[in-house]
Amino acid sequence: MEHARIELLQRMPIFGGVRADILQFVLGYCPVVAAAKNELFFHEHDQGDSLFVLEEGRAAVLKSWHGHDHLIQILKAGDCFGELAVIDHCLRSATVRAEEPSTAIRISAADLYRVYAQDLKQFTLIQMNMGREVCRRLRDANDRLFGAQMGAVDRDITPVFLA
Repeated sequence: MEHARIELLQRMPIFGGVRADILQFVLGYCPVVAAAKNELFFHEHDQGDSLFVLEEGRAAVLKSWHGHDHLIQILKAGDCFGELAVIDHCLRSATVRAEEPSTAIRISAADLYRVYAQDLKQFTLIQMNMGREVCRRLRDANDRLFGAQMGAVDRDITPVFLA
């Protein structure tokens, strides 16, 4: 099973280029978390210190607005979530709920710090990869926001642009 987990991580942008021995090292510290259908991995505004790699199942990313949860994205096996809390040490920006029985590898900031102590170059690669993934998601969000604002212009509503 560990070999399959290493392969799963190596296919992900965050762990792309990271050596198998480093992934095996970090996986030695990482628990696998199981969530039943509709169970939360975490809730928006919770304190967070870890990211998750969805190993099996599907999960929904939800944002709360005026007391209602709104679907942002559906995650599938091989997707990761929660990395913002590892990068910025702030509260969770969304809720993640299992849409079906699911398992995920929980990788804490402390686990990544162990990589730092073991191999600085591999730690740096992971950090750069996380930054790239967050930037990719930000670009996608900017494109969606721009598209929504341009739709607003078509309806004679003045858009607000973010710099």
